[in-house]
Parts: sequence; structure tokens; C-alpha cells
Amino acid sequence: MHILVSNDDGYNARGLEALVEALRDLAEITVVAPEVNHSGASNSLTLTRPLAVRHAPNGFIYVNGTPSDCVHIAMTGLLGVRPDLVVSGINNGANMGDDTLYSGTVAAAAEGYLFGVPSLAFSLVDKGWAHLETAVDAARRLVAHQLAQPAGGAVLLNVNVPNLPLDQLRGMRATRLGKRHPSQPVIPASTPYGETVYWIGPAGAANDASSGTDFDAIEQGYVSVTPLRLDLTDQARLGHITQWVGHLCA
Repeated sequence: MHILVSNDDGYNARGLEALVEALRDLAEITVVAPEVNHSGASNSLTLTRPLAVRHAPNGFIYVNGTPSDCVHIAMTGLLGVRPDLVVSGINNGANMGDDTLYSGTVAAAAEGYLFGVPSLAFSLVDKGWAHLETAVDAARRLVAHQLAQPAGGAVLLNVNVPNLPLDQLRGMRATRLGKRHPSQPVIPASTPYGETVYWIGPAGAANDASSGTDFDAIEQGYVSVTPLRLDLTDQARLGHITQWVGHLCA
């Protein structure tokens, strides 16, 4: 078995190192991760310059590009072999609800999924690495379960782990994505030259945290496991839009 591991916090991130250490005895591990933090990079690919691939002393491979770049070049020539699983994380912070659209952590896993490889993304909900060992345990158990008893086909799982001591974790739940309120306002600042610049504001609070959502599972002390898909077609609206477009041809 061969696992490709990536992340969006960068190749020297604490969560990545802990994840790799936990998975070493399960399969052959290859790490291809960004050189620097790319949180919020989503599924972006670098198309305006070549990408440099370098090797760290610990054996990790790092790329001066995005999380999607890392998995893409690994899958299309760097590895020379198709991995059995792609694992991304452990991220320093949540990737729930609308976060998944922006997340570099989820994007790395999604890139593997696009190539038909089962892929899992892991995130520790609160920043700061408190109780990282709980996320490590959850990741190891889910990866081992996937290797021993595959979920079926190319699956993309978004996993969020609450910052709780392991003995306080209540279990795991399959969930759907919740929804956040709109992001908070941008934060203006000034450069030394008097130019106004803007920091992106914090993510909005949970809007839909009802039963069955990832937000609810985390609040109740469970690991949230959400199956994702990348078909963005609005099936419920497709019929209406067919008629609407049809009026232009009448």
C-alpha cells in the first residue's frame, strides 16, 4: 500500500509531521507538500511559472506551489506510481460548511479524488494544536479502516476533529456540511508608505448548525466525517434553467 500525504500549512507544519508519524507503519508514505502556508488557496493550480520540487532532510518533498499543485504533479509524473490513498492534513483549524470551498487542505484531497483515488482531508477544529493527539488518533483509525475495508470507489471525505482529550471524544458521525453566516468585514490597515491595504476578515459564525451537520457533530464532541462530491450542478434548478434558456431560442 502507498499513501500520498499533503497539506496546506506547509511541509514543516506540526500537523503534517504528526500525521505522517502516525501512518508510517500502515503503508509506504510519500509526502509532497507546499513550501509555505497556502491556507485558503482552494483548488488553484499554478499555470504562470514552473514549479520547483525540493527534498527536505526528513525525506519530505516540498513544492513552491499550492496544495493542488503538489498532488497534481505527484499524480502526473513525480511519483511514477499511482498511490492507493491520498491524505491531507492535519490542518491547523476547521474546514466545515462553506470553508470547504476555500480550503487548501480539502483541495489537496480533492485533487487526488479527481484522479480517481480515495482521498481524506483532516482538520483540527481550533487553531493552536491543542489535543493534536486526538486528531492523530482519529486520522490513523480512519486511514487504517479505509485500507482494510474501503468505503467503495473514489471517495472524498472531509474530517474535522474537536479539540478534546481523547478520553472525552464521543465517537464519529457521518455528517452533511453546515453553513456559515457571511464573512466578517475586511480589516483596513496602512503600509509605511500610506497606502491602504485590507486583511480578509474572519469567517462567519455558523448559520446552519442543525442536527446532522458537521457543526453540530463537533459541538456534541464527535469527529465529523463528511462525504464530498465535486459536481456543482444545481440539479433542482436545471429544469427551470432549461426552460429559461429555451425562451432565447423561441
